[in-house]
Amino acid sequence: MGKCMTKSRKNKLVVVGAGKVGEAIAYTLMVRKQANDIVLVDLNENKAKGAALDIAHGTSFFKQVWMRKGGYEECADAQLIVITAGIARKAAQTRLDLAKTNVSIVRNITRNIMEHATSPLILVISNPADVTTAVVTEESGLPAGRVLGSGTSLDTARFRYFLSEALKVNIEDVNAYILGEHGDSQVPIWSAANIGGVPIDEYAAQVNVHLDKTAISKRTKEGGAEVIQMKGATFYGIAMTVSNIVERIMKDENAILPVAHVLGEDFGSWAGVVISMPCILGLEGVEKTLKLPMTEKEKAAMELSVKTVQKFQENVMSNH
Repeated sequence: MGKCMTKSRKNKLVVVGAGKVGEAIAYTLMVRKQANDIVLVDLNENKAKGAALDIAHGTSFFKQVWMRKGGYEECADAQLIVITAGIARKAAQTRLDLAKTNVSIVRNITRNIMEHATSPLILVISNPADVTTAVVTEESGLPAGRVLGSGTSLDTARFRYFLSEALKVNIEDVNAYILGEHGDSQVPIWSAANIGGVPIDEYAAQVNVHLDKTAISKRTKEGGAEVIQMKGATFYGIAMTVSNIVERIMKDENAILPVAHVLGEDFGSWAGVVISMPCILGLEGVEKTLKLPMTEKEKAAMELSVKTVQKFQENVMSNH
């Protein structure tokens, strides 16, 4: 490969899984010009090739982006690998059954990645996201900071959207987190929420808006189910969320985002559990995990969330 071509492909992303979520992620990464080279990998090679071609046909309207189908060998020099592959949950299927199926898929993907990559940076999207992140960390043997899950990033995005809607304020001025499990035990950290630096209760009072925290928390938690009920799947929200995480990492911004990874010993009884906390992200992945001040009620809710994930994690992983 010539020197010029090598230079043009220096920023390379691999997306494993060319289903609706993987395709939406690849498309979003292309539109936002977040890499020079985006490779779609899927067992169904025609699906991957078709998706890559469909997206590539539109690249003439942007700067040059190489959008193509490839194999796991492409992981060897990728800056970041995004795992989206997995089975969507069926109506009658339990969360545990889904987890066991997707854990097997994700384990196999991780083995394939590690056959070609020495020390990759992996972003896990496949559901249930917290458990699959734990599985990839275990199977790969990588340091915890190099395997991160999208976790509550999408829940946080929904939370901020509903707050901006209720308070009629620019969403960029809304600072608020959902932490813990990417699931039913997620925790909205109301005590840290602020609008442009003004504590959220004070802001609501100043603009004379009654903030129904219970309703907003509930709608945030059920946001995915609400969309699925109406259109059968969610993929644009997660695609934008992943795009944001990718951008912050690729640009080495030291940005703070709520992502999931295996917590270290400094988290005491939470160590070894995959939950979302505010993390500083850079080229090496999670560079620092922050401990957010919380009320006693929020701390108790986080303890419950950790125990929920821990139990689920042990239940799923003990079978493999």
